[in-house]
Amino acid sequence: MMRFLAPLGLFIVLVVFLGIGLTLNPREVPSPFIDKPAPTFQVPQLSAGAEQKNFSPADMRGQVWLFNVWASWCVSCRQEHPLLVELARAGTVPVIGLNYKDQTPDALQWLAQHGNPYLLSAVDANGNNGIDYGVYGVPETFVIDKQGVIRYKQIGPITPQALQEKILPLVAQLQK
Repeated sequence: MMRFLAPLGLFIVLVVFLGIGLTLNPREVPSPFIDKPAPTFQVPQLSAGAEQKNFSPADMRGQVWLFNVWASWCVSCRQEHPLLVELARAGTVPVIGLNYKDQTPDALQWLAQHGNPYLLSAVDANGNNGIDYGVYGVPETFVIDKQGVIRYKQIGPITPQALQEKILPLVAQLQK
């Protein structure tokens, strides 16, 4: 009888841990980048013209801004896109895009079709800059403060609830 107690106890402990894990929200994965300076890079902006301008997060110093990682092939990006367009129209906070592992013509067509909420969108064709931000899927959105420090990370599409309860209050607080 005693030889069955140890495996039974181990089984119960595993079931408890599994039960706890199933109650957690996968969109609230703690990011090691929170309260750390945003990784720097300099990449071309997404544009149809021959004139190529570059973008670096340092260009946004002194402003609170949203950094939205997106792609034309991303189904979840379509889900959050109307919220981003509405946010851009409101002018509450600048939204910068990072077009992740995408083809420029596809990205430009997608923005023309669905609306362009971005002050500008940078090109991350090979995904290296996204990796530097800890992106493992799109969309992901970061709130970055005036000093260039990441203050919040939204994994997955922005929802109206996340926008109203977390993102906009944080932006308002950081803009003071």
